[in-house]
Amino acid sequence: MSVKVAAIICAAGASTRFGGARKKPFVDVEGRAAFLRSVELFADNSDIKQIILAISKEDDEIVKIKWGANLSFHGVKLCYGGAERYETVANALKLIREDIDLVAIHDGARPCLTKDWLEAVIKEATRTEAAIHAAPVVATLKKVENKIITGTVDRTNIYEAQTPQIFSAVLLRKAYANLENLDKKKISDDAQLVEALGHKVSIVETDFSNIKITTKADVAIAEAIIKSRPKPKLGYANPFEEAQW
Repeated sequence: MSVKVAAIICAAGASTRFGGARKKPFVDVEGRAAFLRSVELFADNSDIKQIILAISKEDDEIVKIKWGANLSFHGVKLCYGGAERYETVANALKLIREDIDLVAIHDGARPCLTKDWLEAVIKEATRTEAAIHAAPVVATLKKVENKIITGTVDRTNIYEAQTPQIFSAVLLRKAYANLENLDKKKISDDAQLVEALGHKVSIVETDFSNIKITTKADVAIAEAIIKSRPKPKLGYANPFEEAQW
């Protein structure tokens, strides 16, 4: 069954933990910007009919100057994000076309998503109306108070939520309409908003190679992951490829 999917790529955060002159979605990862890797991957999927890149207003000029040609080539629309992640997604939702079935929300600083993982989560969301990528937690987790361990967390059935997170457009709009009834300080991802409606969210299991860049050390890890994989063959001729990387 054919499905129409819109992708919202979130790149509006302040990147305070990352530091440096360039924000983490715009940092080079093995030759090109982290967010651009996601743009290209989504653009190469035939189910993706719309791509929206959410950025901070202060980054408008550099994004248009440095990557404007690439974004235009892929038909990417820009919108401005807010101070919080949910504000950014809410702004992007206003641009989603009425004929869109599913909306995929993805971190602009998560450049190691694969074609197979993307296809799998679209398929699952088509079936359930709500699906996200998640990886089983493998580290030992400790509860700590005042730098003293107070307990060890049972890892059984504990997963780390990742992106993309994909929901039916109707369901996601309902979830955001219900936002005013929730404690916004406790919201950390879009799945929480859908869960608050009582709708079950399924997972497509990944692993930690679907890394989100948070610190500068993560860039080297992401590059190593990308280098270890076969070079993907995109389904289009990119006129900017040779000039940019």
